Amino acid sequence: MAAVGEKTALGEDFVAACERALDAGRPGEISDADLTRVMTAAVRLYAAKRDGGDMPAQPVEPEKITPTEIVVTVSDLIRSAGLNLWDVSMWFSRSGR
Repeated sequence: MAAVGEKTALGEDFVAACERALDAGRPGEISDADLTRVMTAAVRLYAAKRDGGDMPAQPVEPEKITPTEIVVTVSDLIRSAGLNLWDVSMWFSRSGR
């Protein structure tokens, strides 16, 4: 673990591996298990910051992702949590956005 004040590149290896796999047209190079672990941790951390009043930066870099990629991912997140669009609409209006 890095010392306080020391600059870290947490996640840099995973991001670089993802970009290489995508650039090569081989997304299967990243295992489903690794992707699930990273997505789960990222979603939990983002929600904890958001609910704790520490408004995190936007969750994605919009210039690096397409609307289709966002909708595909969000739809699968909704399904994996056993939610439906009515449930989501209640939370969406709660967020104040």
